Formats: sequence, structure tokens, C-alpha cells
Amino acid sequence: MSAATAGHPESTPGIDVSDSRGRTGLDQVGRGLTGNPDVIVRDVRLLSSNWFVLRATTFDFRHRDGHWSTEDRETYDRGDGATVLLYNTEQNTVLLTRQFRFPAYVNGHPDGNLVEAPAGLLDDDDPLAAIERETAEETGYTISDAAHLFDLFMSPGSVTEKLHFFAARYSAATLTGAGGGLAGEGEDIENVELDFTEALAAIGTTIVDAKTVILLQWADRTGLLEAR
Repeated sequence: MSAATAGHPESTPGIDVSDSRGRTGLDQVGRGLTGNPDVIVRDVRLLSSNWFVLRATTFDFRHRDGHWSTEDRETYDRGDGATVLLYNTEQNTVLLTRQFRFPAYVNGHPDGNLVEAPAGLLDDDDPLAAIERETAEETGYTISDAAHLFDLFMSPGSVTEKLHFFAARYSAATLTGAGGGLAGEGEDIENVELDFTEALAAIGTTIVDAKTVILLQWADRTGLLEAR
């Protein structure tokens, strides 16, 4: 007789027993929030923890006119990340990458190969260490002078991720590895070096990745490189 048949609920990976990544208590996130008196979290349900975490949360929300409503929202938690604009002021160039992104492909991108700034999840690192790691893995370049710019929520309607933005110099002298990403994770990443003016002109055509557009426009606004 199974535990469920005997009247005992079955264990749920990610809640009371470890999921594939060793996590438990994933249904507790958000329950203790007290920063906004107009929001009272009532229930958190774990929908999936196959790799990242999908939750459904029920909360009471007080509107501006004073009335309360009960709302349900799904949130996708993939952890926070970091991204960097690699630039060379002597050459007036930026170093981007090209890699296949299935979500973009399935949502209408012609081939799914996006030109974008190096980026990755923090995992257990702080943002600076993470972007140094990701830059080396993806491009083969070593950076040591990354400047933190700002932090942004990229899709706050459904995704919890906060992205930490950086800028760092690169040159031929800082190319220390092969790059290309991690083969064990199915990555196949190509370096794409562009003149800064060419990169700006590609926004909305061959460059349609939001974080990359933000970094290029930041560089243009601050005069980091010359648009000519």
C-alpha cells in the first residue's frame, strides 16, 4: 500500500524532499514579505522545479481607491544574472556574441541566433565574479576592470530575475582562452566584433536582445565610444 493510499500525502520534490538540484522549501518564498502593507500573501504553490522554479502565488491587494481584491500571479525564478558591454576605445569597437536561443526562435525570430552582450546567471557568485567568469567562458577574454553600471528587472510581470549591468575594456592582449561557451551545457558561442556605429545601427534589426540594446544606448548616451 502506497503512502497516498494509506492516507499520507506523497512527498513533493522541492518542498519536503530535495528536487534534482537539492532544494527544499521552494513553496515558502514570498510568504514572509512585509515591505508593502497593500499586499498580503495568502498562499504559494510550487508548480515546477525541473531546473528553474515556477510558482503560483495568491495574495490580497489593496487598490488606490481602498478596496481589496484577491489576485493570482505566476512567477518564474531562474536566479539573478549579470551582463557586460565589452568595448575597445582605440578601435571604437564592441565585442558581442552570437548564440542560438530557442525561446526567441519559437517566438518568431528567423533562425534563433541572437547577437548579444555576454551574460549569465550568478549561480553562487557575486555579480562581478559571475560576469568575469561568463566573459571568459563565452568569449575567451579576461576582464579585470569591469565597472558596475546599474541593476534592472528585465521582465517584472512574470520573471523575478534582476540583471546586473557592467562595462569593461577588452583588447587583443586580454584574449586568454578559446571561449565558445560550455560544451557540456550545449553552448556554441561565436564572438562578433562590431564598430560601435555599426552596432548602434543594428538595433532593432540584427540586434534585438534587450540587455544588449540597453548597454549600447548607455554607451552612446555617456559618450563611452564615438558614433561616427
